[in-house]
Amino acid sequence: MADLSTTLAGVSLPNVFFNASGVWCQHVEELEAMLSSEAGSLITKSATYEPRQGNPSPRYVPLPGLGSINSMGLPNEGYEYYLEYARKFDYSQAKPLFISLSGLSLADNVKMVEAFVAADLPCILEVNFSCPNVPGKPQLGYDVEAMDNALATLAPLIKKPFGIKLPPYFDIAHFDQVAAVINKYANLAFVTCVNSVGNGLAIDFETETALIKPKDGFGGLGGTMILHTALANVNAFYRRCPNKQVIGVGGVTSGKEAFLHILAGASAVQIGTQLKEEGTELFARLNKELSDIMKQKGYASINDFRGKVKTL
Repeated sequence: MADLSTTLAGVSLPNVFFNASGVWCQHVEELEAMLSSEAGSLITKSATYEPRQGNPSPRYVPLPGLGSINSMGLPNEGYEYYLEYARKFDYSQAKPLFISLSGLSLADNVKMVEAFVAADLPCILEVNFSCPNVPGKPQLGYDVEAMDNALATLAPLIKKPFGIKLPPYFDIAHFDQVAAVINKYANLAFVTCVNSVGNGLAIDFETETALIKPKDGFGGLGGTMILHTALANVNAFYRRCPNKQVIGVGGVTSGKEAFLHILAGASAVQIGTQLKEEGTELFARLNKELSDIMKQKGYASINDFRGKVKTL
């Protein structure tokens, strides 16, 4: 098998694959299933300061051949649940632990960050600036000034290398503006691109009814239909942030899409919709498929082709 190992934020991963925060990661049992799988790492559900039930159901629906629509609304067990999991985690095994934080305010993020810093654990923090499904709470990632202000507060508190999860951007000027902010913070080690494409609407043709309940049917789009948006964001930040790393998320159903994410510049690849539909057995298949592609193309490691997409 080809060498699928990688590094993120200074830690080694046995392979490039793990879950996108939100899938197979809300409860300890799911996290343990991730740990037992052939994934290279795992990340927890985005935690808020207090536990949340999230939005009413139905709030996730697969869209065959396209991907999925969801408006989960950040259901999670509260940050103390994931802090306790991090305290008990066996850091001697090969898979590093990433912790996702998604405070509903900067003050909440500060309190959660301070708690993890005080615990002094080897886990890596990722701050989610991009949940599109909490009614009344706009995505911080679309307010460049507010994101800069948040990072000016959080980066010195965290001290160690950390990452942020970003929404998809669609304008070259926005890539430039966000990259300029990212590049200001030395310990901001990676960006995760992308969260779901916010506020799509899926309608059942026969019943003439929206497929999900929250927000009058509006929800985040994921899976195959967002692959090319995700690749553009990965490559845009790979090019603009040479001292940062990128985690690619969006549209990965096989080793082929994972290869494209890495070719665009990703150092690791997270899976959401396909993991939700297929389960953790997915990771064994992806490892084999990516390894086979690399052998066919003559690549021994991901560094042989990462970021080397050709342009006309």
